[in-house]
Amino acid sequence: MIRNIFNFINLHNGEESKDKVLDNVIANISFRGSNLWILACAIIIASIGLNVNSTAVIIGAMLISPLMGPIVGAGFALGTYNFSLLKKSFKNLLIATFVSLTVSAVYFYISPFKDVQSELLSRTAPTIYDVLIAFFGGLVGVIAITRVQKGNPIPGVAIATALMPPLCTAGFGLATFNFSYFFGAFYLYTINCFFICIATFFVVKFLQYPSSLIESKYEKRIRYGISILIVVMIVPSFYLAYNLFNEKKFNKTAETFIQKEFEKNGYTVIYKKIDYNSTPKIIDLAFLNKKFTDKEIASFNKMLADNGLMDTKLNIRQDETDIKSQILSEINKFDNNISEKDIAISKLRQELDSYKIADSTLLNEVEILYPKIYNVSYGKIEQYPRTDSARLQFTLVYSGDEVDQDQLGRWLQKRLNEKNVKTIKIETE
Repeated sequence: MIRNIFNFINLHNGEESKDKVLDNVIANISFRGSNLWILACAIIIASIGLNVNSTAVIIGAMLISPLMGPIVGAGFALGTYNFSLLKKSFKNLLIATFVSLTVSAVYFYISPFKDVQSELLSRTAPTIYDVLIAFFGGLVGVIAITRVQKGNPIPGVAIATALMPPLCTAGFGLATFNFSYFFGAFYLYTINCFFICIATFFVVKFLQYPSSLIESKYEKRIRYGISILIVVMIVPSFYLAYNLFNEKKFNKTAETFIQKEFEKNGYTVIYKKIDYNSTPKIIDLAFLNKKFTDKEIASFNKMLADNGLMDTKLNIRQDETDIKSQILSEINKFDNNISEKDIAISKLRQELDSYKIADSTLLNEVEILYPKIYNVSYGKIEQYPRTDSARLQFTLVYSGDEVDQDQLGRWLQKRLNEKNVKTIKIETE
């Protein structure tokens, strides 16, 4: 039973020959000619996706990105202690990284839109979760590479580990001289590269690829070096994850305090901003019609510590000019999202209007000109001819006798200025 389970999960089942795998890995390392052009195009697409905050465009860029090659090559080189392959992999990865940063920085420098969107902002503060995503994504990638039947998980790995968006975000940081964005995004990119490489190293060792080393002392040095690098890469991400956890906890506590002390007492909050990163932490509020005295504001500030909001200051904005400027500032942040929604609504309205017949007198005219028909219904329906597209057709359904359908159809075409008209007679019992 246990043996069957081990056979079921055995990675050696379906494994490609090691020589073929290494040949494929080496072939995908080089960044010359077409690979560089594909990478540059993918970077521009990803930059546009970040610029317009479109997840679909970003995913499309990651699907065509050739960045995985030298990273996996470096993992294979470490696993087989092939230093010439490692040198070649690092050289090509540096070329790819430089080209990507240059192209994305130029794009964002030229682009008139330099607003920080949510897709871009999410790549500026990596955490331990990014480490896990990179590592397990790398495992999927290298396992797929070593199979006879490779399937199609490589694009999924590119999406999961997100190599392109951090590079583009780093380019945005360079173009706008925002170096906190640059270093945060480049650190995320480095994490992804490193842990894909480490995942590859572990799988290569597990599958027992032949070593290029003769002396075993170098193996120990490499293992120690990798262990030190793992610690160096993980520790900052643990700190950032811990900081993120504290920020979310603080925001939740602040929301609970606002709801308990203000909203449940009937005070309508029209402006709210919680700043965890300031010193002290700040909660800014403004109310619809309630004015608080200085004594009441001081009392609320004393309550903060009792409600788990240590080192926090509560500001209640009561100057009308200040409130208006703050609300307008918040509204401007969402202008792009609002405009996108307006465009979508406008398109839906246009589509609905195409089905609408804005003529209330048509039914009366039909009854006068053709008194012997009854049970009249009409509207526009989608007609599907033998093509890839549909077209709208005005259709009139009726019951009755002694009606010239061709004449009725021609009259409707003239009356409605519609070329595509159909009349259908229904027999009644």
